[in-house]
Amino acid sequence: MVLLFDNYNLPDDIFEIVFATKQQAIVGKLLIKKLKLNNGIFTKKEMSEFATTLHDGEMIAEIEDSQFKGKKVKLSYNKRQFYDRILTPMKSMGLIDYDLYKKIYKLSDQFNKVLINIGILWMQEYRK
Repeated sequence: MVLLFDNYNLPDDIFEIVFATKQQAIVGKLLIKKLKLNNGIFTKKEMSEFATTLHDGEMIAEIEDSQFKGKKVKLSYNKRQFYDRILTPMKSMGLIDYDLYKKIYKLSDQFNKVLINIGILWMQEYRK
């Protein structure tokens, strides 16, 4: 995943920086919100149920976007695209961790650690 951002016009929402489209940002934010409500952990089955509910268009959520503020909205997102464009990039960036043995997804702080390492790499290059 490539993060492209404008240093002078950073949005207030991390999801708008991480994801390319508004729809992806909404789904990513919803996933994190649901994980937080579940103590930061989803089993493989719970993740599949989340993706299926989205795929079937049965997901009802409150979106913080100004045009939907205070309204409950039905969301739909293709299951395969959810795994390819939302969950897999979130895992590879370190926002979500998957424990292969316990078969659980959990929120992770690895993203922050990776960004710090990237900053260190830049400072090393800058000082050469």
